[in-house]
Amino acid sequence: MRRAFLAITGLAASTTALVVLKGSPGTSQVAQDLPAAQPVSPTPQGVDPSAAPDAGPAGTTPKSSVSAGAPSSPKPSRSTARPSGTRTTAKAPTAPRTTTKAPQPTTRRVTGPGVDNEYGYVQVQIVVSGNRIVEAVALSLPSGGESDIHSGDVRDRYNGTGGEVVQKQSANLNTVSGATETSNSYKQSLRGAIEQAF
Repeated sequence: MRRAFLAITGLAASTTALVVLKGSPGTSQVAQDLPAAQPVSPTPQGVDPSAAPDAGPAGTTPKSSVSAGAPSSPKPSRSTARPSGTRTTAKAPTAPRTTTKAPQPTTRRVTGPGVDNEYGYVQVQIVVSGNRIVEAVALSLPSGGESDIHSGDVRDRYNGTGGEVVQKQSANLNTVSGATETSNSYKQSLRGAIEQAF
C-alpha cells in the first residue's frame, strides 16, 4: 500500500512538473526533457514559481517578467541595461575640510600731520589695505588767488586711487611745477601718515 501511494504521488508530481515546464515560455528543450525529480534551480521562499520561471541550464537565460517581491533577473532588459563601465554617483566619505580662509586685508584711513607754509595749511590722508596704499586724499590745501590753481595741480597729480602716491607707494614724489611749497608740505604730511600706517 505504501509503495502504491509513493508511486501515485511521484507520478502526479512528475506530471505537474512536465505541465509547468512545457507551459513556461522561453524554456529550452533541455530543461523540458529533465526528469521531474531533479528541479532545474531552487525557487526562493515566498515566490510563486509560476510567476517567475527559473533559469535553465548553463548558457540559457529565460526571459522573465518580474513581479512584486520577486528577485530581478540576472540579465536586465535592454531598456534598463547599464554599461559595465558606468560610474556610480555614490561618493566615498571624505575627511572634513579644515582649510582656513586667509584673513582679508583690513582697510584703514591714516591721517598725516598738518603742515603750515606761507600759502596755507596742508594735510593728507591715506587709505591703506594690508600693506599697500590704495588711495591718497588731500584734506586741506592752500586756497585763494593763484593758490587755488596750484593746489588743484597738486591734487590732480598726487590724489586718488591712480595718483602718484599709489603708484610710488612712498612720499618720494615729483614736485609739481609752480607749486613747490605746497608739494613739499603735501610730501611732509604724507610721510607722517605713512610712518603711522607702517
